[in-house]
Amino acid sequence: MQVERIDFLNIATRDAGRSRDWYRDTLGLAPDPKNPDELSAGQVTLTFWEPEKEGVEFKPSIGGFAVRVEDVDQAKAELESKGVEFAGSGDTGVCRMAVCLDPDGNAVILHRRYKPYE
Repeated sequence: MQVERIDFLNIATRDAGRSRDWYRDTLGLAPDPKNPDELSAGQVTLTFWEPEKEGVEFKPSIGGFAVRVEDVDQAKAELESKGVEFAGSGDTGVCRMAVCLDPDGNAVILHRRYKPYE
């Protein structure tokens, strides 16, 4: 087997509409032109799943996923001005990151690698 790419990320939420609105209106992701219930981020689609409707306990993803932004500090300031909560930020010596939380407490990492690959 050879994996070709990641097709979609499934975001666990208590309210799919609220979550989709946040990722679209606050984070700025585009609606998927083929499915209005999904959003697009480059080549990856975001879908929204309400586990409690299937009898599964909801647990926010604290590991999250990373979105590449041009300037992490600028993006963080923009989101903070919209009331977005941040759990932390830092510089690894290779990249700059800031971790924000969606309305369900799922981590979304603003990320920018600045050190060239060797």
